[in-house]
Amino acid sequence: MNQEVVVTGLGAVTSVGIGKDEFWKNILTGKSGISEVTQFDTSKFKRHNAGEIKNFNTSDFIPENIAKFMGRASQFAIAATKSALEDSKLPIANIENEKLAVIIGTTMAEANVIDVSGRMFIKDEWDSITKQLLMNVFSPSIARNIGYFLKTKGENLLIPNACAAGNFALGYGFDLIRKGEIDFAIVGGADSLSRVAFQGFQRLYAMSPDVCSPFDKDRHGMLLGEGAGILILESLERAKQRNASIYAKVLEYGLSCDAYNMTIPSRIGIKKSMTKAIKNANISLCDIDYISAHGTGTVQNDKEESGAINEIFDDRKVAVSSIKSMLGHCMGAASALESIACCLAIKEDIVPPTINLKIPDPECDIDCVPNNARKIKVKTALNNGFAFGGNNCCVVLGKPCYS
Repeated sequence: MNQEVVVTGLGAVTSVGIGKDEFWKNILTGKSGISEVTQFDTSKFKRHNAGEIKNFNTSDFIPENIAKFMGRASQFAIAATKSALEDSKLPIANIENEKLAVIIGTTMAEANVIDVSGRMFIKDEWDSITKQLLMNVFSPSIARNIGYFLKTKGENLLIPNACAAGNFALGYGFDLIRKGEIDFAIVGGADSLSRVAFQGFQRLYAMSPDVCSPFDKDRHGMLLGEGAGILILESLERAKQRNASIYAKVLEYGLSCDAYNMTIPSRIGIKKSMTKAIKNANISLCDIDYISAHGTGTVQNDKEESGAINEIFDDRKVAVSSIKSMLGHCMGAASALESIACCLAIKEDIVPPTINLKIPDPECDIDCVPNNARKIKVKTALNNGFAFGGNNCCVVLGKPCYS
């Protein structure tokens, strides 16, 4: 079977807004979610800022007696999933009866649980660490907790492909629906801030001291973020049967693994995943109206991604922007949130900006939609997701066209 796949629900939990409407409104206005970290003490670090979510009230989404046994990433993911299901008008009460898969991407899984249990162990409070809490240390916990919470009985999978994991999850859900193996898919990504992630990226000397400014000549690196992005996928046929609103059609995706370096991106691998996605979608280069960049704000990533875009598009200036300039790098949630941004850009014909851009880097000679959102016709969008080790996944989304 070769069913057409569409996006009918969106859920976002981010430092600039909870829920897709607040998220979208704030990234269009260029609001920054970067602030000083409060979840843990950063006084011994050289960096102190991140895209930390300050106003998340767990009890708005999950009963306290359940939430206390979950890590922060699972709480974000369940909240985003509930929002996405409500947005798609799929009844949560009956979701366990659907032919459905839960596919979630992550980088660090429940790393903040490791932080908590580690601190308790150091304080000789080992006996206070519950079995339920420790069960959340294991990688599959985020997808599993969504399944437990919704009582789903279908396929349940966590994809740990780091910073491109959200796109990998979307691609796998797309394949399952296209082949007729499932009717619906809950796909996306989730990650939370943790001391171990914060320390790790500082040790790589990759973090900016203040803001994230992708493609700026004086950029100083990335900043971590946290959150969750969830998309509801279903076949076009099912969506039409239930008269669902459709944000976008999933046209295709492209993968590459260049294995060039654990942390340094390869232009060859970036180009391969982008060109494969476009070729698989059976569209031409001129069909791409907007590119959601991986755009981390590191010198090497921005240079290689910009170079790949220019080489592929033969210097045609496609609108490109990085919402990491506002959210920070949300790790496994990053490309999922960027796919949500692409869906909304397609729906509303407007693209979000790259903020904090003062002096364009001549080595990043692209149209990065600096500082202000732009109204353009967006028929087709390409979302770039690149990860450590050269695990790359790019997704092509398009305006739904059907009678």
